[in-house]
Amino acid sequence: MRRLVVFVAALGAATTVVAAPAVAAETPERPAEAPAAAPPMGWNSWNKFACNINEQLIRETADALVSSGMKDAGYQYVNIDDCWAELNRNAEGKLENHKTRFPSGIKALADYIHGKGLKLGIYTSAGTLTCAKTMPGALDHEDVDAQTFADWGVDYLKYDNCNNQGRPALERYTKMGEALKKTGRPIVYALCEWGQNKPWTWGKDAGAQLWRTTGDIKDNWGSWTGILDKQVGLEAYSGPGAWNDPDMLEVGNGGMTNDEYQAHFALWSLMNAPLLAGNDLRSQSEATKKILQNKDLIAINQDWGGKQGHKVRDDGDNEVWAKPMSDGSTAVVLFNRGTKSSSISTLPAEIGAATASGYRVRDLWTGAETETTGTLRAAVPSHGAAAFRIWPSKFPSAAPRTTLSVQAADFTPRDKPFTTSVELTNDGSTPAFLGKVSLTAPTGWKVDGRADEFVLVVLPGKSWKHTWTVSPVAPAGDKVSVTSHTEYWTLWGKQALDTDGTTPLVTAPAAGTTALSQAAWISAENGFGPVERGKSNGESKAGDGKPITIGGVVYPNGLGVHAPSKVRFYLGGGCKSFSSIVGLDDEKKIGTVAFAVLGDGKTLASTEVLKTGQSQPIDVTLTGVQVLDLVVTDGGDGNNSDHADWANASITC
Repeated sequence: MRRLVVFVAALGAATTVVAAPAVAAETPERPAEAPAAAPPMGWNSWNKFACNINEQLIRETADALVSSGMKDAGYQYVNIDDCWAELNRNAEGKLENHKTRFPSGIKALADYIHGKGLKLGIYTSAGTLTCAKTMPGALDHEDVDAQTFADWGVDYLKYDNCNNQGRPALERYTKMGEALKKTGRPIVYALCEWGQNKPWTWGKDAGAQLWRTTGDIKDNWGSWTGILDKQVGLEAYSGPGAWNDPDMLEVGNGGMTNDEYQAHFALWSLMNAPLLAGNDLRSQSEATKKILQNKDLIAINQDWGGKQGHKVRDDGDNEVWAKPMSDGSTAVVLFNRGTKSSSISTLPAEIGAATASGYRVRDLWTGAETETTGTLRAAVPSHGAAAFRIWPSKFPSAAPRTTLSVQAADFTPRDKPFTTSVELTNDGSTPAFLGKVSLTAPTGWKVDGRADEFVLVVLPGKSWKHTWTVSPVAPAGDKVSVTSHTEYWTLWGKQALDTDGTTPLVTAPAAGTTALSQAAWISAENGFGPVERGKSNGESKAGDGKPITIGGVVYPNGLGVHAPSKVRFYLGGGCKSFSSIVGLDDEKKIGTVAFAVLGDGKTLASTEVLKTGQSQPIDVTLTGVQVLDLVVTDGGDGNNSDHADWANASITC
């Protein structure tokens, strides 16, 4: 025991620690606010309710915005989307509220919402009808509709692009911008032109404060990540009073995991996207509230400097995004698109942070503060995002930034042992010492040998690593998740970290020919909605597809997907061949896609760009292939309507 005390004392003596406040860079004087000086925050009815709206729902949502703490967090707009009006205008040519859904009228609803200290948003389209075709659009009625909105007390207009008669977008959207300006009422003007004519280059001239950059978002992983990819390079067009809009939030609508919703919110915040919640605020879970009311991420989004975050590195599954803040700090998101947890790191020079001997680091999910000499690292779960804010500081007064990561396998046969490595890394300026790292296996599995290991010391800039073997006892389910826990000491006291790693369980296909619509896959990524078995992609929900049909030919089985898509199957090296007829499904009349078949990451076959009505057979030899990937990409013109089919897809083993 005496030696232990001497060892700890020696560590303390060898390390000089000076507590001092973080030093932030000088910032310019804050400018006067313009309309929508910060990205708008609020709620919109469409993502959750579509046309199933009425004034009671809107009033209850306004109440919930206040009672849930959303208003205090910065959310202020209550936006009514499509379906709020009668199909026909009145004798004076004005829009009328729907008599059944909104019997009290929009003006009364605006008064109620204003009485809550909130603002009202409304919707119409720059066409003859709105997108749901339940009410008139504003094309050639811009002046009367803008004045009607102003008279009602509307504070925000979402202006869609349906039924536009093929007339030029700039002309249609500028007319409404001018009409809103003539009313004299400050109404935030949001173009919903879907990015078809690059509205980021002319939206501000049309009088708008924000403009949609893509088509509609859906409540699934493939949809929002596909939209995310289209934001790269648009950051130069964003700033106070002029915002790129990648569409509304899907957080809390049930189609994704909590990690996926966290990543969605973190990246929308970093990109200065309007934060318009789209869930049912009256019944949202605590997990959803914690995401939507994350004050640190909202502060990143609302920073008055207004510089949009952008992607600084793309390693395939792992990405680094960063945003300069007005106080001299830098916001960082480490994003993991992969199917397993991953350790992701970056350096100050890469993210544009000021050069310094040390950095104060704030974890924007937990609020915990640590220090680093430069490297910013995190163990990021599959489809998750770590979010940080860092400040250059000569003497950051905090525990060293340490990372505990599990290096899980891409997959493992359910009847075989597998190895898992756990690594504890110290990126701070002081040591971590006298620790213990343990690994826990789930029911049906066991950790061979000792389940915990002693860690004497991890010096600054160093790592400790140990590998365990995990063996099956009675495995169940389609995956195995191991958890690692560590406790250790620093000069700032005791610290603890937890992390986990998930590995899919696989079984080699049976001998003979197997339809892939009946086979288990390792993972499936899809542009919109889930991958469908034996049906076309449909729209957004499992099972809503139709029979697979290409060029008028109906196929009894296959996979219906939406670009971009990748479906991965385990073959185990025992299969001979793959075959399929590929093409765009007839349920969409437009679209362009390309198909590729990969074996263990190498392209075995691919097609040229295919259009509606075109099909092509694919036959591939699979000798020795462990993993088969079926990949669909869009044809270069965006992925709207890219419903693709792997018709009669099968493997012979």
